[in-house]
Amino acid sequence: MIRRICLGLIFLLLLASAAHAEMVSINRHKVSMRSGPGTTYPIIWELGLGYPLKVVSRKGKWLKVIDFEADTGWVYKKLVEKTPYMIVKVSEAVIRNGPGEKQRVMGNAVRGVVLRTIRHKKGWVRVKHESGLTGWVRRDLLWGW
Repeated sequence: MIRRICLGLIFLLLLASAAHAEMVSINRHKVSMRSGPGTTYPIIWELGLGYPLKVVSRKGKWLKVIDFEADTGWVYKKLVEKTPYMIVKVSEAVIRNGPGEKQRVMGNAVRGVVLRTIRHKKGWVRVKHESGLTGWVRRDLLWGW
């Protein structure tokens, strides 16, 4: 009986940790995502400032990460930070002046545009583009945190 309870608790802890996967963002203007944990591995992608990634494992000072398109690779730990960013995962997302479909349109962001996360509110995210444009986007149109 106690063994079943312990196994159940372990399962719940694993499930909870998967639900709260660690997110990071690129902290430089150009960072290489590599095919393995080291500088001798080929470069897969070049990632820009703020690009959000989910950490799936670690090896030494390297992080195995996955992006919004399910591409996986490795980045050096010192080249990421915990600043929250989002990336547009649909063809186009409308940026509004408030959290709601009836709010005035401020602009648009296309697939792959990285936005700094400011705050969340009931299915909406207040974001800031590197140009300075700040507004609200529906959460389901974005990937990140």
